Order: sequence, then C-alpha cells, then structure tokens
Amino acid sequence: MINNIFSMSGYGIYVWSAFSFTLICFTALYLIVKFQLVKQQKIFNKKFSSLPIEKIKSAEKQKIYKEILINTSIYKI
Repeated sequence: MINNIFSMSGYGIYVWSAFSFTLICFTALYLIVKFQLVKQQKIFNKKFSSLPIEKIKSAEKQKIYKEILINTSIYKI
C-alpha cells in the first residue's frame, strides 16, 4: 500500500521530486521575503524614531503612516 503511494505506477520519482523542489523554493522565497521585511521594518523604525515629536504627531495623523505603524511592534496608535 505505502509502496504504491510512493511509486505512483512508475511516476513517483518525477512527482515527488517536483513536489520537493516546489516546497524548497516556496520555503526559500518565504524566508527571503520575511528577512527583507524585518530589515525594512528596522530601517523604518530607526528613521521614524529619530524624528522630532511634532513631526511624529503630524505623521501619525496621516493615513499611510497609520497603516505602516499598525504593523510595527514599537509604535501603536
């Protein structure tokens, strides 16, 4: 029974290699995107935290900054 699942009538090597290749590529893509997101969030937080208080208050009123700040862990609106 298990042998039939893995062999798939002779096509198992192609199916399982394609499946594993896809899984490895998607995992690598996910990790790369997550690493870049964390890197960009750190850059944003560093630049945003160095602003004067008046500019931070005015930036918090803008819609795009609210959307960005909602997803950061340091600043909460």
